[in-house]
Amino acid sequence: MGIALAEDVTSRGLVRRALDLLYLGAGYAAGVFLVAIFAIMMIMSVGRQFAINIPAGDDFASWCMAAMAFLGLAHTFKRGEMIRVGMLLERLHGRAKQVAEIMALGIATAFILYFTRHAVQMTYDSWRFNDVAQGVVALPLWIPQLGFAAGLVVLSVALIDEMVSVVGGNRPSYEKGSPDETPDEFIERISQGGGG
Repeated sequence: MGIALAEDVTSRGLVRRALDLLYLGAGYAAGVFLVAIFAIMMIMSVGRQFAINIPAGDDFASWCMAAMAFLGLAHTFKRGEMIRVGMLLERLHGRAKQVAEIMALGIATAFILYFTRHAVQMTYDSWRFNDVAQGVVALPLWIPQLGFAAGLVVLSVALIDEMVSVVGGNRPSYEKGSPDETPDEFIERISQGGGG
């Protein structure tokens, strides 16, 4: 029995590590796309002086921006950096707060799963029908759509992961500070250099 329990704890630890690496990897991928946007824009700006042009540079920058925005969602959510309207949740404590968190996560998960399903379907349809971009470069549309769909898939996993954790009685990973900290205490802690 002790061996089975140890294996269960080990497998949970492996799953937790794998999920955290998934979110971190998506965050790094978003960072790579941010650097790509910067490089494209700088080459296009400075390149004008030397008659250098990137064909469909604006298209590539916009595709990178979409990939960056969506791939960064899960990492941002799990780190507690996503904007949340928690005015009601901040006033609740104990079991009432946990139930409200579960309801909020459930609604968010349902919406994101719906959105993800259609994003993945759109990307698949673009691949299946060989859709190509209408700009200067006839790039297959499924390629830039992949970042959008992948980002939503990873966000869906993050939301389900968070909901399972909160249902299990754990504090949400995106919640900063102590669970009973008031807004005034939060401001005091930040002003003293306590971090966010």
